[in-house]
Amino acid sequence: MTPAELSRTVLHAVCRAVEDDALPGPVPERVAVDRPRPGGRGDYATNVALRLAGPAGRPPREVAEILRTTLLRTAPGSGIERVEITGPGFLNFTLAAGSRADARTGLLRTIRRAGTRYGHGDALAGTTAALAPAEEPRAALWTRTAVKLLRTQGAEAAVVPGAAEALRPVPVPAPTTADDLYARLGPDAAHWALLRPAAHDRPYTDGEAARALLVQRESNGLFLVRYAYARTRAAARAAGQLSLTPAETAGTLAEAPATALLTLLGDHPAVLGAAARLRAPDRLARHLEHVADAFLRFQETCHPLPLGDEKPSAAHRSRLALAEATGTVLAGGLSLLGVDAPEHL
Repeated sequence: MTPAELSRTVLHAVCRAVEDDALPGPVPERVAVDRPRPGGRGDYATNVALRLAGPAGRPPREVAEILRTTLLRTAPGSGIERVEITGPGFLNFTLAAGSRADARTGLLRTIRRAGTRYGHGDALAGTTAALAPAEEPRAALWTRTAVKLLRTQGAEAAVVPGAAEALRPVPVPAPTTADDLYARLGPDAAHWALLRPAAHDRPYTDGEAARALLVQRESNGLFLVRYAYARTRAAARAAGQLSLTPAETAGTLAEAPATALLTLLGDHPAVLGAAARLRAPDRLARHLEHVADAFLRFQETCHPLPLGDEKPSAAHRSRLALAEATGTVLAGGLSLLGVDAPEHL
């Protein structure tokens, strides 16, 4: 069961609870499913009971218990092993072991099928955002990037002269001109310098922070992300020489480094959605750093290619599929930030 499938299952349970008069309406358009927060349990969690409590006029934990009972009654065999309630009313889901394996392969198929549009959706469909242009270099880039992020979620967004809506929050200005910044750092490092720090933090445009962006080492987030992408492409080229093709194979990718990477890839749509809603491209940049770091750790332990006299196996094909999916996520994210994804680095 993938997060999207779990979301639909929970939404169906909400509908049934309303139809059975266990809960008053209205039914939400969608149910957000994320990784459990600190204090949570299982594989996924949702705050839908807290959202429904106000309109229902009931305590969140009571709403959560109604939904838990409905889920257990209406979703047998769905792959949900356990449903628990934590905190003020979070529903926590533990998937069955077989469902976890299906979720891993299903996630890889979803990413490979969607390509660099993985994580794009229609959560903001019907929303119109006309952002006012900005002259200051950092605010101008944030505005343009926010428009691209909003469009990934189905919003109609554009930079419109004279528009009333300004970027919020306004990022700390860059103490330099765009021409000077691009001349010193080049477009890729300049974009990273302006977009990677949170809006309330100073951009990486001067001093040691700027110089670090030009150094090829993994402590440099820009290099880390682009290097990880280049490694995914190198793995694909080497696999082609061995006539080894990627394939999602059930029962593989259970190693800890692989599951950690898969978790981050599964979180990508939620990160992209939050970055769009909050007009916060820094969230996407930080997420790409986490994905890149997890991929390099995975590659060190779970080799996508056979070593020495080792024969190609289903595990290698699944690891190659995971490497390919990782490259897809990194390339799509970098493109939204206006940063090149190099085949060689």
